[in-house]
Amino acid sequence: KELKKLARDGYWAASRTLRAQVYHQLIQQVACRLVTPDALVYRDVASRLFGKLSVSSHPLPEFLEGCSMPTYCLNLEGVTALKKILICVGNLFPDITYSPILPSLVALLLHYSEDEAQCFENISRLIASNAPHTSYIDQSFLAHQASCMTFGDLANKHCPAAHKLIASTAENVFEIYSEWLSWLFHDLPFNYAIRVFDVYLLEGQKVLYRIALALLKQYRLSVTSAELEGTDIKADLQAFVQNIAEHMTVDKLLERAFGIRLFSRKEIWLLQMANRKALMERGITMVQSSNGSLLSCRQSFHLAVDIQNFSSSIVTAQEMRIVWSWIPERFSLFPPLLLFSTSEDGCSLQRFYTCCEGYEPTVLLIKTTEGEVCGAFLSSDWSERKKSGATSGFFGTGECFVFTVRPETERYEWVFIKKPELAKAVPRSRQRSPSPSPVSLFGSSPDSRGTSSNRLTVPTLQRKGRLSPFLAIRHFLLPSKTASMFMSGSREGIIIGGGGGQALSLDGDLLWGRTEHCETFDNPPLCQENFKVQLLEVWGFQ
Repeated sequence: KELKKLARDGYWAASRTLRAQVYHQLIQQVACRLVTPDALVYRDVASRLFGKLSVSSHPLPEFLEGCSMPTYCLNLEGVTALKKILICVGNLFPDITYSPILPSLVALLLHYSEDEAQCFENISRLIASNAPHTSYIDQSFLAHQASCMTFGDLANKHCPAAHKLIASTAENVFEIYSEWLSWLFHDLPFNYAIRVFDVYLLEGQKVLYRIALALLKQYRLSVTSAELEGTDIKADLQAFVQNIAEHMTVDKLLERAFGIRLFSRKEIWLLQMANRKALMERGITMVQSSNGSLLSCRQSFHLAVDIQNFSSSIVTAQEMRIVWSWIPERFSLFPPLLLFSTSEDGCSLQRFYTCCEGYEPTVLLIKTTEGEVCGAFLSSDWSERKKSGATSGFFGTGECFVFTVRPETERYEWVFIKKPELAKAVPRSRQRSPSPSPVSLFGSSPDSRGTSSNRLTVPTLQRKGRLSPFLAIRHFLLPSKTASMFMSGSREGIIIGGGGGQALSLDGDLLWGRTEHCETFDNPPLCQENFKVQLLEVWGFQ
């Protein structure tokens, strides 16, 4: 804790010698693979590779093709050392296939190393780090894209105003977020980047997310929607970061960054793993370069809602694009697929379940007879309702949210996303958490008879080898049972959100509904409190 405070306060920024000693000692303590190349190995390999030849006769590793090469004020000798280290990294770490951040980190470390051999040893330890739920350097296209998607998810949750602005201005939101690491280790001036590096060495990748989010928040404060019309937002953001000194000091940037309350390192790791899995399912791990060899080159693979071919009876394509921009990145890889519509399938709850089961997640859209439009993003398969047996328990994860589209566009997420400090992480010894039962709006039924709001059901354990879901309730010690009432279904109707009221509830005929403030999402009523359904649609992911 003392070291973190010193790093955040810039204690060793005034002394190059002190910072160099700190860097070396911190990196020597990083847990890494048993066989990690050190300074002696570097001297041997560099001697063998270069001998009396100049560095220019050796091409840079393929994993750097298309990547920028920031030099951070290094002189000619320093730039030569930078290239030699990168060539040796490529020689000794053949598994690295894509790592755009690596040149920047080596250039920064060179300023505070005794010689290039020590710099190589230190960067090797960061590459070879094997600490649980911690990573320093992404080393493949897959890992890099998963990190970019994770940043997109975090920006979506923690910078809603900036996200809304970008989503309404940019054609491809992910393309903007895929530059997040470049903001930190390419665009930031040296005196800012090195302070970021101070805290990054101590706290790992999570701190980079925080600082990039702080930059995004500050960018939103500095521009208006009108100013961005017709501008290249990607270039505008880059210019903003390059000129950050005009907007805030490095101390203020770090203060803002550490004021952002993120979930635990493990929870972010789970999100990153889920994003990697989605990319692998799409077959996005490597792409071909122009010369035909397999290389990890960036390409825009995210599919926005197709304006030309999208058709809904409730929302326009532009409105659906806004809703799609709210959902987690790993699902927005896939185009929307209409699963159920009352106009085509009738007002039958049983038909609703039949059409929606087997799809996870889903987006529920409701249009009332008054013309209001609202809905919910539901993270779990509706078949989960059957696991509660005779009781109709709540299920779902903290990724669920409710929203309005008309007359206003607004999203209401799980209350603990804005206040994660209220939900403590569950100790490892406790693997399960209870799921509260809903108070039925529809009276007693075979599905809900004998239940009360105090009745607890224990969810089944995950299948062996399956990743635990991001924001699963069992990961948290919640202050009340009403904090995790995400979704519930019985033969009498469906309920979304609970505690003091339901965010959305629909009867068994899907004709009448009610909306109230609820504790799970801390939302106002999403439309008129008692409403009649004109149309209802459920969308899944192809």
